[in-house]
Amino acid sequence: MPRFAAIDVGSNAMRLLIVQAPEPSRIRPLRQLRVPVRLGHNVFQTGRLDTDTIDQCVAAMQTFAAALEDAKVDRYRAVVTASARSASNADVLFERVREEAGLSLETIDGTEEARLVAMAVRSVQPVEGRTLLMDLGGGSLEISNIGDAKGFTVSLAIGTVRLLEAFLEPGAPVDAHQDRLVREYIDRLLAPHRKMLRQAPWDHVIGTGGNLVASAQLCPREDATVPTIDIEKARGMLGELASMTTTERCASYGLKRDRADVIVPALYAIVAVADLAKAEAIEVPGVGLKEGIVRELVQKHYRVWDYHQEDDKVVAAAMHLGRRYHFDERHALQVANIADAIFRGTRKLHRRGEKSRAILKVAALLHDIGDFINPRSHHKHSQYIIENSDLMGPSPQTRTLIALVARYHRRATPSPRHTAYRNLSAEDRDRVKTLAAILRVADALDRSHLSKVEVVSVKPKRSTVAIEIAAKQDVSLELWTVERKADLFRDVFGCDVRIKVNETRTHASAR
Repeated sequence: MPRFAAIDVGSNAMRLLIVQAPEPSRIRPLRQLRVPVRLGHNVFQTGRLDTDTIDQCVAAMQTFAAALEDAKVDRYRAVVTASARSASNADVLFERVREEAGLSLETIDGTEEARLVAMAVRSVQPVEGRTLLMDLGGGSLEISNIGDAKGFTVSLAIGTVRLLEAFLEPGAPVDAHQDRLVREYIDRLLAPHRKMLRQAPWDHVIGTGGNLVASAQLCPREDATVPTIDIEKARGMLGELASMTTTERCASYGLKRDRADVIVPALYAIVAVADLAKAEAIEVPGVGLKEGIVRELVQKHYRVWDYHQEDDKVVAAAMHLGRRYHFDERHALQVANIADAIFRGTRKLHRRGEKSRAILKVAALLHDIGDFINPRSHHKHSQYIIENSDLMGPSPQTRTLIALVARYHRRATPSPRHTAYRNLSAEDRDRVKTLAAILRVADALDRSHLSKVEVVSVKPKRSTVAIEIAAKQDVSLELWTVERKADLFRDVFGCDVRIKVNETRTHASAR
């Protein structure tokens, strides 16, 4: 029976989940481990992981590796979240884990974290109507709208360990000055998202993370059918716990010490988000990142993972992102359709699969998004916005590829002089060049932004790729632009681009 594992290296603790799955819909937990290694200790202040903390993390990963071997796990995924994202020496941790524990550890960003958590939530309860999800960890807070196609995700530097070490005195009660600092800090980071959070009413507000589970036990809503935090109780509990030492919290409420010190900053964040969302309660289903990871592993193993649905969600998220930056939606859709037609028509030449096709589509939709900042150098701004966006769905690595394809739709071609491109693997550098070459031609065929062109066919021939188009208006500008933007295409495919205009639809001449 196939077995799968997820390892979540968080900022406050490390967690292992091993499951077996006789079929996609039957996932049974076999073993769970939690090791209280606070990887986020000092990293949010110094920018570096402590040597002692790295030692503890490697030892825990060795324990996890032994558990994976003992359980004969078929596939696993091990991820590290905000602590490593903030650490300049994270590569030291990754190398030691690989050499001493034999495990491959990857960094994921807040958007990928939120996607996996949302998947876990959907696996245990229906997500209906407008649903807000808050996932609170030691280093970050991810807030997502997971209830409709216009979903968003924002990742904020509001984490329990981060708040504890920046503003509070570990082990001591919270004084008035510290209370003011924490509240002001959280309010400042939430401020840009107030309008989004105040889109009342939310049908459901859901919370995930160990501190949310603990808060649901400390501040339960009595009439709830699932574990739920009563926000008024949480507000009162915050005042009570803040006045205590960590030792007193442990004695009074039976909390473990590594939970007792971070529960107070957690309650600050919980109450702040609930107040902005006008929520009286937060449902806590008791699942999180590791459950999302194993569910994805299982579905992909059994080949029931809906890649088309995943792509559709990414496209919907890209459209939402583009609208936030007031992109030319008509042009974006036109270029995306033309690029897709060229991709499909030249498949025998580039031999790229559906992953590359999806990357090209999103890059085409967002290639001009940088106009919002500065039209003159918008390709570079497009790259920056995409790389740093809250685009839900693509992994950080895939988002980088999308950003680079978008960046190279004009001006300079892909070059090792550009750091982001140089840092790619040889395969991904080739992928970016291929997709950027196609995007340049597609963009040229809508140079006027008037959607004049309809691609009829794309046929590779011995020394050319013949693209037949139909158009009701004059396309002289488009043909002129293709000629000047096809250099990368010629370089990548080793053949020229020849445009044939369907004479039954237009009087424009073709080259």
